Order: sequence, then C-alpha cells, then structure tokens
Amino acid sequence: MKIMSFQDVNTEEPKPGWTRLSLAHAKNFSIAYFYRSAGHTWPQHQHPSEKVTIIIQGKMKVVCSDGTEHALGQGDSVYFAPNEMHRIEHAGTEQAVGIDIFSPARSCDLWMNQ
Repeated sequence: MKIMSFQDVNTEEPKPGWTRLSLAHAKNFSIAYFYRSAGHTWPQHQHPSEKVTIIIQGKMKVVCSDGTEHALGQGDSVYFAPNEMHRIEHAGTEQAVGIDIFSPARSCDLWMNQ
C-alpha cells in the first residue's frame, strides 16, 4: 500500500495554463489531477493508453476526429479508446479542474516534448 498526500505529490506544468499533479503512477494505470486555465486547448492527438477524464469543476469541450463536439461539465466524464484521436478544450471562463486516468500508465513527458 502507498498513501499519497495531495500536498506532497509531483506537480508539473506541461504547458502554460495547465498544471498536472500525479496522484498515482503504477505499471497498469496512472491518475492525475489537473487545473486548466480559461482558454487552454491542446492539439488533436492520440495515445496507446485508454483514458478517462472526469470533470470536477468548470466546463470543457471534447472534439472528436470527425469534428463532432461534446460539452462536459461538473461530474461528467469521457472515455477514450486506445489510439482514438481527440482534443479537449477548456470551454469556460473559470478554471477547469479534473482527473485523468490512463491505462496503461502515462507519464507527463509526452506532453512536455510536444
């Protein structure tokens, strides 16, 4: 068993406007808590891991590879299959807060190198 204190977890800023706190990182999964400032967006991308994003606060928008858009608000979640193209945009005027879960685990260096 490993207990993590929120104040002691590894904090990273992959890009301006996006703060990521690594809550758990194991071979088969990783969990990150994130803050995204208003207007933050990320380019269309894919990754070999399955991913679930849960919105805790604020509004975000998921854009699928075909251009279809889906609004997400507090309590909503979205699942991405491995290698599914997607983009997530901050859609509100206040900070968005959420949790990303990846399986298998993902590290932050992927985003920092793009």
